[in-house]
Amino acid sequence: MTLEEFKKVKIEAMKARNSAAVSAYNAIISKLMLLKTEKVGTELTEQDSINVVKKVEKELIEEKEGYLKGGREESAKEIDLQLEVVKQYLPKLLSQEEIKQEILKLEDKSIPSVMKHFKINFAGKVDMKLVQETLKSL
Repeated sequence: MTLEEFKKVKIEAMKARNSAAVSAYNAIISKLMLLKTEKVGTELTEQDSINVVKKVEKELIEEKEGYLKGGREESAKEIDLQLEVVKQYLPKLLSQEEIKQEILKLEDKSIPSVMKHFKINFAGKVDMKLVQETLKSL
Protein backbone atom coordinates (compact mmCIF):
# COMPACT_ATOMS: atom_id res chain seq x y z
CA MET A 1 0.00 0.00 0.00
CA THR A 2 1.08 3.54 -0.60
CA LEU A 3 1.32 6.33 1.94
CA GLU A 4 -1.85 7.92 0.59
CA GLU A 5 -3.76 4.64 0.85
CA PHE A 6 -2.69 4.26 4.49
CA LYS A 7 -3.91 7.80 5.16
CA LYS A 8 -7.32 6.99 3.65
CA VAL A 9 -7.63 3.80 5.71
CA LYS A 10 -6.65 5.76 8.83
CA ILE A 11 -9.47 8.23 8.18
CA GLU A 12 -11.92 5.32 7.91
CA ALA A 13 -10.63 3.97 11.24
CA MET A 14 -11.06 7.42 12.78
CA LYS A 15 -14.67 7.57 11.56
CA ALA A 16 -15.25 4.11 13.08
CA ARG A 17 -13.68 5.34 16.34
CA ASN A 18 -11.21 2.46 16.32
CA SER A 19 -8.39 3.90 18.43
CA ALA A 20 -6.16 0.82 18.18
CA ALA A 21 -6.29 0.91 14.37
CA VAL A 22 -5.66 4.66 14.32
CA SER A 23 -2.58 4.19 16.53
CA ALA A 24 -1.27 1.44 14.27
CA TYR A 25 -1.85 3.52 11.14
CA ASN A 26 -0.19 6.54 12.76
CA ALA A 27 2.94 4.48 13.40
CA ILE A 28 3.01 3.19 9.82
CA ILE A 29 2.31 6.60 8.28
CA SER A 30 4.97 8.39 10.34
CA LYS A 31 7.62 5.82 9.39
CA LEU A 32 6.62 6.01 5.72
CA MET A 33 6.85 9.80 5.81
CA LEU A 34 10.30 9.58 7.41
CA LEU A 35 11.42 7.15 4.72
CA LYS A 36 10.00 9.43 2.03
CA THR A 37 12.08 12.35 3.32
CA GLU A 38 15.17 10.15 3.32
CA LYS A 39 14.53 9.09 -0.27
CA VAL A 40 13.98 12.55 -1.73
CA GLY A 41 13.34 12.43 -5.46
CA THR A 42 12.33 8.77 -5.64
CA GLU A 43 8.97 7.13 -5.10
CA LEU A 44 8.47 4.62 -2.32
CA THR A 45 8.11 1.06 -3.59
CA GLU A 46 5.76 -1.66 -2.42
CA GLN A 47 8.78 -3.34 -0.79
CA ASP A 48 9.51 -0.13 1.14
CA SER A 49 5.96 -0.21 2.52
CA ILE A 50 6.29 -3.88 3.48
CA ASN A 51 9.59 -3.19 5.24
CA VAL A 52 8.03 -0.33 7.19
CA VAL A 53 5.05 -2.47 8.23
CA LYS A 54 7.45 -5.23 9.35
CA LYS A 55 9.40 -2.69 11.39
CA VAL A 56 6.22 -1.41 13.04
CA GLU A 57 5.19 -5.01 13.81
CA LYS A 58 8.56 -5.73 15.42
CA GLU A 59 8.39 -2.55 17.52
CA LEU A 60 4.85 -3.38 18.69
CA ILE A 61 5.92 -6.89 19.70
CA GLU A 62 8.83 -5.46 21.70
CA GLU A 63 6.52 -2.90 23.30
CA LYS A 64 4.05 -5.65 24.23
CA GLU A 65 6.81 -7.71 25.85
CA GLY A 66 7.79 -4.68 27.90
CA TYR A 67 4.21 -4.19 29.09
CA LEU A 68 3.91 -7.86 30.01
CA LYS A 69 7.16 -7.75 32.00
CA GLY A 70 5.85 -4.68 33.80
CA GLY A 71 2.55 -6.39 34.60
CA ARG A 72 0.45 -4.07 32.45
CA GLU A 73 -1.90 -6.55 30.77
CA GLU A 74 -4.40 -3.86 29.66
CA SER A 75 -1.70 -2.07 27.66
CA ALA A 76 -0.54 -5.40 26.20
CA LYS A 77 -4.10 -6.13 25.03
CA GLU A 78 -4.20 -2.73 23.29
CA ILE A 79 -0.93 -3.62 21.52
CA ASP A 80 -2.50 -6.95 20.43
CA LEU A 81 -5.30 -4.99 18.73
CA GLN A 82 -2.74 -2.83 16.94
CA LEU A 83 -0.80 -5.93 15.88
CA GLU A 84 -3.94 -7.38 14.29
CA VAL A 85 -4.26 -4.25 12.16
CA VAL A 86 -0.58 -4.25 11.17
CA LYS A 87 -0.46 -7.97 10.29
CA GLN A 88 -3.18 -7.65 7.67
CA TYR A 89 -0.75 -5.60 5.54
CA LEU A 90 2.07 -8.13 5.66
CA PRO A 91 2.43 -10.63 2.81
CA LYS A 92 1.67 -14.27 3.55
CA LEU A 93 4.92 -16.02 4.42
CA LEU A 94 5.94 -19.27 2.78
CA SER A 95 5.33 -22.37 4.87
CA GLN A 96 8.10 -24.76 5.82
CA GLU A 97 6.82 -27.26 3.23
CA GLU A 98 6.88 -24.62 0.46
CA ILE A 99 10.41 -23.65 1.48
CA LYS A 100 11.48 -27.30 1.39
CA GLN A 101 10.02 -27.75 -2.12
CA GLU A 102 11.86 -24.65 -3.34
CA ILE A 103 15.16 -25.84 -1.85
CA LEU A 104 14.80 -29.25 -3.50
CA LYS A 105 14.42 -27.54 -6.91
CA LEU A 106 17.83 -25.88 -6.56
CA GLU A 107 20.98 -27.46 -8.01
CA ASP A 108 23.35 -25.92 -5.45
CA LYS A 109 22.04 -26.61 -1.96
CA SER A 110 24.89 -24.93 -0.07
CA ILE A 111 23.80 -22.57 2.69
CA PRO A 112 25.10 -19.35 1.04
CA SER A 113 23.55 -20.25 -2.31
CA VAL A 114 20.15 -21.15 -0.85
CA MET A 115 20.02 -18.09 1.39
CA LYS A 116 20.93 -15.82 -1.54
CA HIS A 117 18.23 -17.45 -3.70
CA PHE A 118 15.53 -16.82 -1.10
CA LYS A 119 16.74 -13.31 -0.34
CA ILE A 120 16.59 -12.33 -4.01
CA ASN A 121 13.43 -14.18 -5.10
CA PHE A 122 11.32 -14.17 -1.94
CA ALA A 123 12.26 -10.95 -0.15
CA GLY A 124 9.61 -10.14 2.45
CA LYS A 125 7.71 -13.35 1.74
CA VAL A 126 9.83 -15.75 3.75
CA ASP A 127 11.27 -15.98 7.24
CA MET A 128 15.00 -16.42 6.64
CA LYS A 129 15.42 -18.17 9.99
CA LEU A 130 12.87 -20.77 8.87
CA VAL A 131 14.76 -21.22 5.58
CA GLN A 132 17.96 -21.89 7.48
CA GLU A 133 16.27 -24.38 9.85
CA THR A 134 14.60 -26.16 6.92
CA LEU A 135 17.88 -26.36 5.01
CA LYS A 136 19.70 -27.84 8.01
CA SER A 137 16.96 -30.47 8.45
CA LEU A 138 17.45 -31.78 4.88
